[in-house]
Amino acid sequence: MMQIKERVPMVLKQGLYLVTPDWDDTERLLRVSEAALRGGAVVLQYRHKTAGAALAFEQADALLALCRRYGVPMIVNDNVGLCLHIDADGIHVGGTDSKVSDVRAAVGKGKIVGASCYGSLALAHEAAQAGASYLAFGGFYPSQVKQYEVGTAPGLIAQAKAAIALPVAVIGGMTVENAAPLVAQGADMVAAISSVYAAAEPQAAARAFAGLW
Repeated sequence: MMQIKERVPMVLKQGLYLVTPDWDDTERLLRVSEAALRGGAVVLQYRHKTAGAALAFEQADALLALCRRYGVPMIVNDNVGLCLHIDADGIHVGGTDSKVSDVRAAVGKGKIVGASCYGSLALAHEAAQAGASYLAFGGFYPSQVKQYEVGTAPGLIAQAKAAIALPVAVIGGMTVENAAPLVAQGADMVAAISSVYAAAEPQAAARAFAGLW
């Protein structure tokens, strides 16, 4: 059985929550990710839904080393085994993935556990009780990358912040312009993929998101 390394979780800060695209080109992925970290991204989630095990390990391990240099938490999307194998800082759990309680038990108290809550305050309460470190709401806007139901009410952010003492991330088609009203509602982190990775100047794009706070 893999030994769980207990430690104090890295602190989540307000700002850009960077989510990686499905790029097989590791060199390109690292280059653009580093530009975004220089621009002020405060957390990075490795998400590559079509990567095989070898590529996922190669990319996640390299991204973790990069994040360590910048003092930024690195989170793995829905892969407890990979998270533990590279000793990433945390894991993000989607609504159709493993239960938050099971993931928390698997990774221990010393890692960040994020939970997708979509547009549901009830799911947010359940996730918080099960040991989540932060809550992700959305989609708020259509995404270039992911297919999901759009229509999460912006007012849900303020409700969640008032009811649950956890950081809140917002997802779904985020740009600096359309994320601004969600930050005004109390969002702590804005998750972005295309707005940074597809930008002509990723560092500048990340810096613009950082300016929301």
